[in-house]
Amino acid sequence: MGSSFEKYQKRRLISSYFSVVVSIALVLFLLGILGVLLINAKFISDEFKEKVILTIYLEDASKPIEINQLKNSLTLSEYVKQSRFISKDAAADFMKMEYGEDFLDEVGYNPLKNSIEINLLADYVTAKRLDSISEKALQKNFVEDVTYDKDLVALMNSNVKRLSLWILIICGIFTLIAIILINSSIRLAVYSKRFTIKTMQMVGATKAFIRKPFIWNNIGLGVLGAILAIFGNGVLLYYINKSFPELQLMQQPEVLGTVFIVILGIGILITWISTHLATQRFLNLKTDRLY
Repeated sequence: MGSSFEKYQKRRLISSYFSVVVSIALVLFLLGILGVLLINAKFISDEFKEKVILTIYLEDASKPIEINQLKNSLTLSEYVKQSRFISKDAAADFMKMEYGEDFLDEVGYNPLKNSIEINLLADYVTAKRLDSISEKALQKNFVEDVTYDKDLVALMNSNVKRLSLWILIICGIFTLIAIILINSSIRLAVYSKRFTIKTMQMVGATKAFIRKPFIWNNIGLGVLGAILAIFGNGVLLYYINKSFPELQLMQQPEVLGTVFIVILGIGILITWISTHLATQRFLNLKTDRLY
């Protein structure tokens, strides 16, 4: 009879441990995916932003030394990723290749302008910054005009902010769900040991001494759940990256490493807090309220 009861208790304990690990692993897995999406959303948006071209059109009478000075000053600027000079002849050759016919034969002369094209670093691709650069360039008497796609810049910045906001909201919701689920699982696991806790307390064991094995045990479960979540994240990201390499999900290993460390930290922190609160509840509970 005693042996059967012990086996039942053991199965119940294993079941509660399994429930805790699964809850932690599942929720941390979802948090990890959302974290990677949030970081890579910025990375991908930065890639698109840095492809936006600001074109400075130059007067035909501009001197080579003036053009070189402007190009060099732009190249050395903190906000410029790269700059390149495009002559009017090179621009004409490009249009001929693009459209398959020589428009110069019809016009009789080359109406295009020498220009400097610059790509800004992603953090500077805003309408305010681009307008400021444009105004500064237009102050030079050999600059005829400065253009960029204003609608595209406004649309990108608006969509990136909206997407980042929604991902942050979803991350917050899942974090709350993680705390609730993990806390509930740990409370159930501690509940099954409530009589042991009270017995130890009655024979003189301190609260810290009673809490210690529960905390370390559940931290171990939290670490195990986090490791399973990290492994699941790694496998999923590998296959997504293999199927959609243009997303470049694996291009920042240090960022992925940070996300995985955060997942591990969350797993440890939540289990520690939840176990501390759960054991404290039963330590403060009167004996007649245990049943």
